[in-house]
Amino acid sequence: MPTALPVLYSFRRCPYAMRARLALVAAGQPCELREVVLKNKPAEMLAASPKGTVPVLLTDDGEVLEQSLDVMLWALRRNDPLRWLQPEHGTPQDMLALIATCDNDFKPQLDRYKYPDRHPDGGEAARERGAAFLRELEARLSASSQLAGNHATLADAALMPFVRQFAMVDAAWFAAQPWPRLQAWLAGWTGSELFERAMGKYAPWKTGEAGIAFPPRH
Repeated sequence: MPTALPVLYSFRRCPYAMRARLALVAAGQPCELREVVLKNKPAEMLAASPKGTVPVLLTDDGEVLEQSLDVMLWALRRNDPLRWLQPEHGTPQDMLALIATCDNDFKPQLDRYKYPDRHPDGGEAARERGAAFLRELEARLSASSQLAGNHATLADAALMPFVRQFAMVDAAWFAAQPWPRLQAWLAGWTGSELFERAMGKYAPWKTGEAGIAFPPRH
Protein backbone atom coordinates (compact mmCIF):
# COMPACT_ATOMS: atom_id res chain seq x y z
CA MET A 1 0.00 0.00 0.00
CA PRO A 2 1.41 3.44 -0.85
CA THR A 3 2.82 5.38 2.08
CA ALA A 4 2.05 9.05 2.81
CA LEU A 5 5.76 9.83 2.73
CA PRO A 6 8.71 7.67 1.69
CA VAL A 7 10.18 5.80 4.65
CA LEU A 8 13.94 5.32 4.90
CA TYR A 9 15.43 2.72 7.23
CA SER A 10 19.01 3.78 7.85
CA PHE A 11 22.01 3.35 10.12
CA ARG A 12 24.11 6.48 10.49
CA ARG A 13 27.58 4.96 10.12
CA CYS A 14 26.83 2.51 7.32
CA PRO A 15 28.49 3.83 4.14
CA TYR A 16 25.70 2.44 1.97
CA ALA A 17 23.06 4.23 4.02
CA MET A 18 25.26 7.33 4.07
CA ARG A 19 25.38 7.57 0.29
CA ALA A 20 21.60 7.16 0.13
CA ARG A 21 21.07 9.97 2.64
CA LEU A 22 23.46 12.22 0.73
CA ALA A 23 21.40 11.80 -2.42
CA LEU A 24 18.14 12.44 -0.58
CA VAL A 25 19.59 15.67 0.81
CA ALA A 26 20.90 16.70 -2.61
CA ALA A 27 17.52 16.02 -4.18
CA GLY A 28 15.60 17.72 -1.38
CA GLN A 29 13.45 14.59 -1.23
CA PRO A 30 11.35 14.53 1.95
CA CYS A 31 11.06 11.21 3.75
CA GLU A 32 10.51 9.71 7.17
CA LEU A 33 13.86 8.57 8.53
CA ARG A 34 13.87 5.57 10.84
CA GLU A 35 17.29 5.05 12.41
CA VAL A 36 17.83 1.38 13.24
CA VAL A 37 20.10 -0.64 15.48
CA LEU A 38 21.57 -3.38 13.34
CA LYS A 39 21.66 -5.84 16.24
CA ASN A 40 17.95 -5.29 16.82
CA LYS A 41 16.37 -4.63 13.45
CA PRO A 42 12.71 -3.60 13.53
CA ALA A 43 10.19 -6.15 12.35
CA GLU A 44 8.69 -3.60 9.97
CA MET A 45 11.99 -3.27 8.13
CA LEU A 46 12.48 -7.03 7.92
CA ALA A 47 8.95 -7.48 6.64
CA ALA A 48 9.67 -5.05 3.82
CA SER A 49 13.20 -6.30 3.13
CA PRO A 50 14.04 -9.73 4.61
CA LYS A 51 17.73 -9.42 3.71
CA GLY A 52 18.03 -7.10 6.69
CA THR A 53 20.58 -4.59 5.44
CA VAL A 54 20.32 -0.80 5.17
CA PRO A 55 19.31 1.34 3.48
CA VAL A 56 15.75 0.31 2.73
CA LEU A 57 13.43 2.86 1.18
CA LEU A 58 9.68 2.40 1.00
CA THR A 59 8.63 4.82 -1.70
CA ASP A 60 5.41 6.80 -1.72
CA ASP A 61 4.04 4.56 -4.48
CA GLY A 62 4.64 1.34 -2.56
CA GLU A 63 7.95 0.25 -4.11
CA VAL A 64 10.69 -1.22 -1.91
CA LEU A 65 14.24 -0.17 -2.79
CA GLU A 66 16.85 -2.37 -1.10
CA GLN A 67 20.06 -1.14 -2.75
CA SER A 68 21.74 2.16 -1.93
CA LEU A 69 22.43 3.03 -5.55
CA ASP A 70 18.77 2.46 -6.41
CA VAL A 71 17.77 4.87 -3.65
CA MET A 72 20.21 7.47 -4.97
CA LEU A 73 18.98 7.16 -8.54
CA TRP A 74 15.34 7.22 -7.48
CA ALA A 75 15.79 10.48 -5.59
CA LEU A 76 17.95 12.19 -8.21
CA ARG A 77 15.70 11.22 -11.11
CA ARG A 78 12.89 12.98 -9.28
CA ASN A 79 14.91 16.13 -8.65
CA ASP A 80 18.53 16.88 -9.45
CA PRO A 81 19.18 20.55 -8.72
CA LEU A 82 22.91 19.99 -8.20
CA ARG A 83 23.25 18.08 -11.51
CA TRP A 84 24.62 14.94 -9.88
CA LEU A 85 23.41 12.91 -12.86
CA GLN A 86 25.12 15.23 -15.34
CA PRO A 87 28.88 14.61 -15.33
CA GLU A 88 31.13 17.12 -17.06
CA HIS A 89 33.62 14.39 -17.91
CA GLY A 90 32.44 11.08 -19.34
CA THR A 91 28.93 9.69 -19.31
CA PRO A 92 26.46 8.52 -16.67
CA GLN A 93 27.44 4.98 -17.64
CA ASP A 94 31.06 5.83 -16.83
CA MET A 95 29.99 6.96 -13.37
CA LEU A 96 28.09 3.73 -12.81
CA ALA A 97 31.15 1.74 -13.90
CA LEU A 98 33.34 3.61 -11.39
CA ILE A 99 30.80 2.96 -8.63
CA ALA A 100 30.73 -0.74 -9.58
CA THR A 101 34.53 -0.89 -9.25
CA CYS A 102 34.27 0.69 -5.82
CA ASP A 103 31.56 -1.68 -4.66
CA ASN A 104 32.88 -4.89 -6.19
CA ASP A 105 36.66 -4.44 -5.90
CA PHE A 106 37.53 -1.69 -3.40
CA LYS A 107 34.91 -2.45 -0.74
CA PRO A 108 36.10 -6.06 -0.18
CA GLN A 109 39.64 -4.78 0.38
CA LEU A 110 38.33 -2.14 2.76
CA ASP A 111 36.62 -4.86 4.80
CA ARG A 112 39.81 -6.94 4.88
CA TYR A 113 41.86 -3.92 5.90
CA LYS A 114 39.42 -2.82 8.59
CA TYR A 115 38.87 -6.31 10.04
CA PRO A 116 42.17 -8.20 9.61
CA ASP A 117 41.23 -10.70 12.33
CA ARG A 118 38.37 -11.90 10.14
CA HIS A 119 40.40 -12.28 6.95
CA PRO A 120 43.69 -14.17 6.52
CA ASP A 121 44.59 -11.86 3.63
CA GLY A 122 43.67 -8.70 5.52
CA GLY A 123 45.66 -5.96 7.21
CA GLU A 124 48.47 -4.24 5.34
CA ALA A 125 48.17 -6.50 2.29
CA ALA A 126 44.53 -5.50 1.87
CA ARG A 127 45.44 -1.88 2.50
CA GLU A 128 47.87 -1.95 -0.39
CA ARG A 129 45.31 -3.55 -2.69
CA GLY A 130 42.80 -0.89 -1.72
CA ALA A 131 45.39 1.84 -2.15
CA ALA A 132 45.71 0.94 -5.83
CA PHE A 133 42.13 2.15 -6.33
CA LEU A 134 42.80 5.32 -4.32
CA ARG A 135 45.81 6.09 -6.53
CA GLU A 136 43.47 5.88 -9.51
CA LEU A 137 41.16 8.39 -7.86
CA GLU A 138 44.11 10.70 -7.14
CA ALA A 139 45.03 10.59 -10.82
CA ARG A 140 41.43 11.25 -11.84
CA LEU A 141 41.33 14.29 -9.55
CA SER A 142 44.35 15.77 -11.30
CA ALA A 143 42.00 16.72 -14.14
CA SER A 144 39.19 18.23 -12.05
CA SER A 145 38.21 18.94 -8.46
CA GLN A 146 35.58 16.17 -8.44
CA LEU A 147 35.60 12.70 -9.95
CA ALA A 148 33.59 13.53 -13.08
CA GLY A 149 34.25 17.25 -13.50
CA ASN A 150 34.33 20.37 -11.40
CA HIS A 151 30.95 19.87 -9.78
CA ALA A 152 29.98 16.98 -7.53
CA THR A 153 28.14 14.05 -9.07
CA LEU A 154 26.62 10.71 -8.22
CA ALA A 155 30.11 9.19 -8.45
CA ASP A 156 31.55 11.43 -5.74
CA ALA A 157 28.66 10.89 -3.35
CA ALA A 158 28.64 7.14 -3.91
CA LEU A 159 32.39 6.68 -3.37
CA MET A 160 33.08 9.18 -0.61
CA PRO A 161 31.65 7.17 2.32
CA PHE A 162 33.93 4.25 1.47
CA VAL A 163 37.04 6.38 0.97
CA ARG A 164 36.22 8.07 4.28
CA GLN A 165 35.95 4.70 6.02
CA PHE A 166 39.25 3.55 4.52
CA ALA A 167 40.95 6.77 5.67
CA MET A 168 39.62 6.37 9.21
CA VAL A 169 41.18 2.92 9.74
CA ASP A 170 44.59 4.58 10.14
CA ALA A 171 44.21 8.33 9.75
CA ALA A 172 47.93 9.03 10.19
CA TRP A 173 48.85 6.57 7.44
CA PHE A 174 46.24 8.05 5.08
CA ALA A 175 47.42 11.60 5.77
CA ALA A 176 51.01 10.59 5.01
CA GLN A 177 50.22 9.28 1.52
CA PRO A 178 51.12 11.36 -1.56
CA TRP A 179 47.48 11.94 -2.42
CA PRO A 180 46.93 15.68 -1.88
CA ARG A 181 44.02 15.90 -4.30
CA LEU A 182 42.20 12.92 -2.82
CA GLN A 183 42.78 14.17 0.71
CA ALA A 184 41.46 17.64 -0.22
CA TRP A 185 38.47 16.08 -1.99
CA LEU A 186 37.59 14.00 1.09
CA ALA A 187 38.05 16.95 3.43
CA GLY A 188 35.84 19.07 1.21
CA TRP A 189 33.06 16.52 1.34
CA THR A 190 33.23 15.81 5.07
CA GLY A 191 33.38 19.53 5.82
CA SER A 192 30.37 20.38 3.67
CA GLU A 193 26.93 21.48 4.82
CA LEU A 194 25.41 18.69 2.73
CA PHE A 195 27.42 16.08 4.62
CA GLU A 196 26.51 17.66 7.95
CA ARG A 197 22.81 17.51 7.08
CA ALA A 198 23.11 13.87 6.01
CA MET A 199 24.94 12.85 9.19
CA GLY A 200 22.60 13.99 11.94
CA LYS A 201 22.45 11.80 15.04
CA TYR A 202 19.04 10.43 15.96
CA ALA A 203 17.71 8.03 18.54
CA PRO A 204 16.81 4.56 17.27
CA TRP A 205 13.29 4.32 15.91
CA LYS A 206 10.76 2.23 17.82
CA THR A 207 7.55 0.69 16.56
CA GLY A 208 4.65 3.07 17.00
CA GLU A 209 6.83 6.17 17.04
CA ALA A 210 6.96 8.80 14.33
CA GLY A 211 10.14 8.85 12.30
CA ILE A 212 12.37 11.86 11.82
CA ALA A 213 11.55 14.40 9.11
CA PHE A 214 14.44 14.15 6.66
CA PRO A 215 16.34 15.96 5.21
CA PRO A 216 16.66 18.36 8.13
CA ARG A 217 16.13 22.02 7.41
CA HIS A 218 19.11 24.27 6.81
